[in-house]
Amino acid sequence: MSMDGAMVDVKRSYDSSRRQEQARRNRDAVLNAAERRFLADGYGVTTITAIASEAGVSAETVYKRFGGKAGLVTAIWERGLAGRGPVPAPQRSDEMQAREEDPRQIIRNWGQLTAEVAPRVAPILLLVRAAAATDPEMARLLADADRQRLRRMRHNAEALTDHLRTGMSPGEAAEIMWTYSSPDLYDLLVVRRRWTLPRYSRFISEAMINALLR
Repeated sequence: MSMDGAMVDVKRSYDSSRRQEQARRNRDAVLNAAERRFLADGYGVTTITAIASEAGVSAETVYKRFGGKAGLVTAIWERGLAGRGPVPAPQRSDEMQAREEDPRQIIRNWGQLTAEVAPRVAPILLLVRAAAATDPEMARLLADADRQRLRRMRHNAEALTDHLRTGMSPGEAAEIMWTYSSPDLYDLLVVRRRWTLPRYSRFISEAMINALLR
């Protein structure tokens, strides 16, 4: 390839990377603005126009990328589930389960992950629950979120099968973990009673250990 051709290829690659990075920044700006507006003003009152204005993009851009308010809430929820850092929280949980043999330490690690994810997810799920009473899309999202969390807890319960209390099935264990990982418990203890996240993590970890393990 000629030197001129190589330069064109490099320039095109650079332009593509720059466009992708700008698209990522725009997406983050929109989701951050949407999360602030939803939590401050509520789902029904918040408009796409207000979100777009705060994010510095056009309303058309928001509609094209997310389809509307329900799509924005879904994207915020999914981002929250991933937790912090480059490796999503569910993947880190699975990797931890694969290398850890002590069931009590597995549950304590789950408690730490719950404390990481809950501040990002619980407020959005509580917003969804409030909106679900009058909005069919939010009602569907709430049902999907509940089912997905229960499936995840069933997956986690399978890792404890050999350590569960006598007579306890993985399904029952999953329902117990589903309860302790609920946004309602986070709201009661952290938001309303002002517990610290480490205290919240210790509480749900020890409560699950006592409820699940023999």
